[in-house]
Amino acid sequence: MSSEFIIGLAGQAVYTVLEVSAPMLILGLVVGLIISIFQATTQIQEQTLAFVPKIVAVLLALLLFGPWILTTLVDFTSGILSNLSSYIG
Repeated sequence: MSSEFIIGLAGQAVYTVLEVSAPMLILGLVVGLIISIFQATTQIQEQTLAFVPKIVAVLLALLLFGPWILTTLVDFTSGILSNLSSYIG
């Protein structure tokens, strides 16, 4: 295995992690922003108010995007294993 292969594999792994986590992060960010705007307009300064809707939104995103996330991770893993077998032999 060359250093170019390892660097390319690390870059692909980082990209895959960002791609897989993006739906949950974006939905959590949007829900947090909506809750913050609601708190600012109503002047409710309860710190724990934002946690429950964000957790629910992230869990819903995980349920909604779960099959796509699993497919992406399985494709990445099978790509690694197929490339690894060609470099070992």
